[in-house]
Amino acid sequence: MTVWRLIPPFTASGAVHMAVDAWLLEQHIQKSHPPMLRFYTWEPAAISLGYHQRQYPDHWNNLMWQGRSLDVVQRPTGGRAVLHQGDLTYAVITSGLSSNRMASYRQICEFLIQGWRSLDVELNYGSAERGYIHNPNCFGTATTADLIMSNGYKLIGSAQKRCGNTILQHGSIRLNPDADLFYQVFETDAMLPNLSFSLNQIEAESVMAALINSAKTCFNADFQMLPLSDTEWQQAVALSP
Repeated sequence: MTVWRLIPPFTASGAVHMAVDAWLLEQHIQKSHPPMLRFYTWEPAAISLGYHQRQYPDHWNNLMWQGRSLDVVQRPTGGRAVLHQGDLTYAVITSGLSSNRMASYRQICEFLIQGWRSLDVELNYGSAERGYIHNPNCFGTATTADLIMSNGYKLIGSAQKRCGNTILQHGSIRLNPDADLFYQVFETDAMLPNLSFSLNQIEAESVMAALINSAKTCFNADFQMLPLSDTEWQQAVALSP
């Protein structure tokens, strides 16, 4: 059994969260930090761009949500743009998984599938091919690295950064997206699920508890909860733009 660090969830800006994930990845590469799992939410609401996504619509710089401007931030991982509002983000940093990208996605995503199954929600992988790259909206397509519900609703979009045999994988779990804001950003509907229950009736705390429990089994991990120290905060935030 491997000892993992579980960082308690917190809310922060997109720039801070991306800096924290990048810093934690570097610490694990340097073998000064164990494998890690954390969950977080974004405030203010933000649009995160994939690492190679350099162009985006001008109007994204002028969007507002609840009286505050939406941030536009770059992720250290690949993929396309994600709207972070009404979602819960997870991040996993580990090493020693398969060198095949899709195989490593599936190794990590198994804890998501098992956790949601314990909440009576079955998830399957998407099937979109490389054509997704032309869609600026991450949730506009579901690739084989993404998880969809039985009616095709994309619940979780994930992205990776690999450094040798070390992986950062983080992803957005869409619990309660605002359809109007989604339309303002992507000029299409949010493809909300037509279900017998509402996802927002499932509390984020319940989702995190289910996913932590499944991660223990899937990663053969013993989790030790440890918040970021003041020194770690300072080092991580120093990386934010």
